[in-house]
Amino acid sequence: MEASARTERFRIAAEETYVSKSWNRTQTWFTLIVLAVGLGFMAVLGFLGYISITATPLHPNPGDVPSATRSVPAPQWADAVAQGRQIVRAGLIEQNLPGLSIAVGVGGDIVWAEGFGWADLANRVPVAPDTRFRIGTASTVLTSAAVGLLLEKGRLQLDEKIQTYVPEFPQKPWPVTLRQLMAHVSGVRNDGADEGPLLSAECQRPVDALPHFAERPLLFEPGTRFSYSSYGWILVSAAVEAAADEPFLAFMRKQVFEPLGMNDTRADSATEPIPGLATFYFPRFAAEPRYGLHLMRELDYSCYAGSSVFLSTPSDLVRFGMATNSGTLLQPATVHVLQTPQRLVSGQETGYGLGWDLETESLAGRHTRLAGHDGDSLGGMVASLMTFREDGIVVAVTSNISYANTYAVALKVAQAFAEQAKNPVRQ
Repeated sequence: MEASARTERFRIAAEETYVSKSWNRTQTWFTLIVLAVGLGFMAVLGFLGYISITATPLHPNPGDVPSATRSVPAPQWADAVAQGRQIVRAGLIEQNLPGLSIAVGVGGDIVWAEGFGWADLANRVPVAPDTRFRIGTASTVLTSAAVGLLLEKGRLQLDEKIQTYVPEFPQKPWPVTLRQLMAHVSGVRNDGADEGPLLSAECQRPVDALPHFAERPLLFEPGTRFSYSSYGWILVSAAVEAAADEPFLAFMRKQVFEPLGMNDTRADSATEPIPGLATFYFPRFAAEPRYGLHLMRELDYSCYAGSSVFLSTPSDLVRFGMATNSGTLLQPATVHVLQTPQRLVSGQETGYGLGWDLETESLAGRHTRLAGHDGDSLGGMVASLMTFREDGIVVAVTSNISYANTYAVALKVAQAFAEQAKNPVRQ
C-alpha cells in the first residue's frame, strides 16, 4: 500500500511539474509574442514619426501659397469664391500637395478658375488655370461621350457582343457586351495600378494593348459582380475606333474636344514635349502625400487609350460637364442612358452608369444627385469631376500628385457655391 501510495504521489507530482512547466512555457511564449508585437508596433510608430518629422511641408505659410487666375470672378459669386479659396488652400496645406487647380461652372458659365501651389517644385512654376494635368481614370467620362455620339448615329449597340467591333478579342465562356464593359461588370481583369504592364509599353491603337490581357480568363460571369476594369475601357476605346472608322484619338479630338472648346485636353505622350504640362509626383511612403513625395517615374499611357490617357484642365472638364448637362454635346435621352445606374443579374444596383460614377450628396441642405468621376493615376486619386444637374453646378479639381483627395475639396467648393446660389448677394 505504501509503495502504491508513493507511486501515486510521484505520478501526481510529475503531472503537476509537467503542467507547471507547460504553463511556464505558454507564459513565456505569450510574453515573447506580446513583446514582439509591441516592439513591432513601436517600430512602426517610430518610423512613421521619423517620416513625419523628415517630411518637408511644401507650403509652410498659407499666405505664401501662390495662385493664378485669368479673370476676376463675377461679383455675385465673390463670397463663394472667397470661401472656395480658403477650402483649396486648406486642402493643399493639410494634404501637403504640390499643386491644385479648380474650376466651377454655374448655369452654363465658368464663374471661377484658379490654380494654387506649384506645377513644378524644382523650378518654382506656379499652377495656372490652363496648366495641364493627368486626369487618370476620369478619362472614361470623355470616352463615354464618344460612345454616346456613336449610339446616336446607330454605329454602336450597347448590348452587342464586343467581338462585333473588336474581333481581336477572343471569345470567352460567356458573351461580353459593350454595356457590360462600360459598366465594369464584364469580368475583364483590371491592370496592376502602379505595377501595370502597359505603363512601359507603347501602343498606336487601342487594339495594340490586347496581347497584354485579352487571353486571360474572365474573373466572373459577366453581370454577376461589379469590378472596376481599365482593360475593359481599352476595349471600349477599340470599339469606338472601329465604329467611327478613324483613329480613336482623332475622333475624340474632332467630335468631343474641339466642338466644346476643350483646347487644353489631349492625349498624354511619353515621346513628345507638351506645353503647360504639370510635373507629376508620387507619395514617398504609405500612399500619403503628408509624408513627402518623389518625382514620378516616366510613364507611357498610350496603351490605356480612353481609360486613362487624357490630360486636361479643370476648366475644360467643367466645359464638358456643362455641355453634358445642357444637351449641347449629346441628346438628353442619351445622357440619361449613360448616367443610369446599372444592375447586376441579381437586381442589385451598382451605383455606376456607363462611364459615370453616380452618388447622392447633401448640397445646400438637401440631397441631390451627383454624376461624375474621380480619376486615379498609379492607384491614387489625381482628379475629380462633379456635375449637379439639378443645381446647375459643375466642379472640377486636379492635382499633380497621386493620392490627393480632390473629391473632398471639390465637394466642399460645390457646397459653397450651392449656398451662395441659395442666398444670392443683393446688388
